[in-house]
Amino acid sequence: MNMKGTAMVIYTVKTYTGNRLLAGTTSLIYIQLRGTEDWSEEQNLNCIHGFWQGSEQEFKIDCEATLGELTSVKLYSKPFMGLYDQWFCDKITINTPEGLEILFPCYCWLDSNETLFLRPAKASLVFQDTNPMTKDGQKQRTRELVEQQKLFRWRVYAEGTPQVIDYDTATTLPPEVQFSFTKEAEFIFSAAKQLACLKLTGLADCRKSWESIRDLEKILCENRSTIIEYCEEHWDEDEFFGYQFLNGLNPMMIQRCSTLPEKFPVTDDMVRDSLRGSSLQQEMEKGNIFLSDYKMLDGLVGNVVNDRQQYLTAPLVLLYCSPYGRMLPIAIQLRQQPSKDNPIFLPTDSKVDWKLAKIFVRNAEFAVHEIDFHLLRTHLLAEVFTVATLRNLPSPHPLHKLLFPHIRYTLQINIMARNQLISMDGTLSKYAGVGGESLGKLLKRATASLTYSALCLPDNISERGLETVPHYYYRDDGRKLWDIINKFVAGLLSHYYQHDAHVQKDTELQCWISEIFTNGFLGRDSSGIPSSFQTLQELIKFVTMVIFTASAQHAAVNNGQYEFGGWMPNYPTALRKPPPMEKGQTTENMILETLPDVSTTVNGMAVLALLSKDAADHYPLGHFPENLYDEEVPCKLTEDFQKDLKKLSHFIEKRNKKLELPYTYLNPKNVDNSVAI
Repeated sequence: MNMKGTAMVIYTVKTYTGNRLLAGTTSLIYIQLRGTEDWSEEQNLNCIHGFWQGSEQEFKIDCEATLGELTSVKLYSKPFMGLYDQWFCDKITINTPEGLEILFPCYCWLDSNETLFLRPAKASLVFQDTNPMTKDGQKQRTRELVEQQKLFRWRVYAEGTPQVIDYDTATTLPPEVQFSFTKEAEFIFSAAKQLACLKLTGLADCRKSWESIRDLEKILCENRSTIIEYCEEHWDEDEFFGYQFLNGLNPMMIQRCSTLPEKFPVTDDMVRDSLRGSSLQQEMEKGNIFLSDYKMLDGLVGNVVNDRQQYLTAPLVLLYCSPYGRMLPIAIQLRQQPSKDNPIFLPTDSKVDWKLAKIFVRNAEFAVHEIDFHLLRTHLLAEVFTVATLRNLPSPHPLHKLLFPHIRYTLQINIMARNQLISMDGTLSKYAGVGGESLGKLLKRATASLTYSALCLPDNISERGLETVPHYYYRDDGRKLWDIINKFVAGLLSHYYQHDAHVQKDTELQCWISEIFTNGFLGRDSSGIPSSFQTLQELIKFVTMVIFTASAQHAAVNNGQYEFGGWMPNYPTALRKPPPMEKGQTTENMILETLPDVSTTVNGMAVLALLSKDAADHYPLGHFPENLYDEEVPCKLTEDFQKDLKKLSHFIEKRNKKLELPYTYLNPKNVDNSVAI
């Protein structure tokens, strides 16, 4: 475009090269500034020092006249002396002749002979991105989404389960969504590597039974933590067994019981001692009786591990909240349908009978937790949210900016997990009782039963009747975190959507939720997931759920896996004998024959250690390394969000000092922004 006028004006451009591996480039970088009144000439940013990793460079762009309001920056890369390499640009800032500093976020790779168009940090909705002098903004939004939808395609993973990203390996993903340390991560993300780290490689092929429970202490010599030691000491105690329903790996199963299921015929005589002489009816009316039902496992056939059949059960567990606030198990039935060969086990039975019944429950807990509450409800849903965001929300969209930190690395970690952990020859499939065909069936059942309210913590707590249960730290910390996230989301989205009509006419937003409903929740109206948004409040609640799921909920069900599962009897990955069909036959030796063998134990420990490992570049909730905003309102809201999270951290740490077993998983310091491990 020809330049107009004669007055010379100067734009000062500052480039920021990323600090990730190989972010720098020797390529020739060309820039063009585009405004509402004119465009600058393309200029080669010749730099003596080069665009090296982590560098900041400043340039002057001379124009014959002001360009008006800057609408975009065009970047173009050419190879230097035949060398083709990429440049990872974090951002560009431009100081205008009018005295403004304008931020242009980038945070992606620019390849040789490739063009990028950067938009100002100021967010805009699709119907606002217009200018009477140019339709450049609309064209760029459309062009960006067309390219993104080519790169990020949906694929059916398994019928009846959420769709996933259409890539076979993590290394073929577009570079900007890969780990910034890919080769290292690929190496570390293997159970074999974890076996070596745990110094357990020599036991990986031993198919013998453990000679005693105490022999397990030997493999924990250098792999101990306070919680693992607590599990070792208390794993077979009723109080710790009940505690884990509230604050263990899976605080999502337990619910208040007001009517005893017909399939679980517990009588007053059975539990009179546990209820201190009271009756079930009286305690149910007081709200003190709770149930955990693993019916989702009913009929599933266990996997074959080390050439030996494993066994799955679908237990029912009745619990009593004592006057001292302790959650205690009072009856366990290991299969769903009552019969003479399906006894109800009680704390008054022999110690070994009761211990074995609890071991079967903990194995059922492993299956349901890992496949439903961990894999489906955090990893796969986070992938759905990620793909829908990348396909439907262009970079200037306020929701893209809000969600960007919460989709980091999710695609890569999920592809690696599908290839190395849950594939037919993956480590989890080889060493878990719920591996193989049963894994796919359980995942399908879990998807079919998933509801929107189950993903929204306040609704879920209310539905399960757990509003007033004492010592439920997952609920207490989770509610506070939900409210902090909700406050941040409400403030930010209300700034951009000033009326419900703005929500309704945002076509990009409506495509986003439509793809989530269709590809993630398979178009099931019964799920309660919205297929469109009509009001701002609907949008705020849904986005709060998305961020909570990818950050807090994942931390709650992920971060303690090795701590609670490192002591194998507390969280056995597989069981080698079927459940007992009568009482009085169990021996300590039978328990050892039922528990996983040495090989299954140490390989299971390796997987749990791997899944609990901190990401190499860990970003706690609220810490956003990308600078995506330069507007006053979102910047102030982000600052307030960080203050609220810091205040909650102090509160949790102060409370935990008084607890025998601190609950740390929802301390914001320990919560990642995204599902990145």
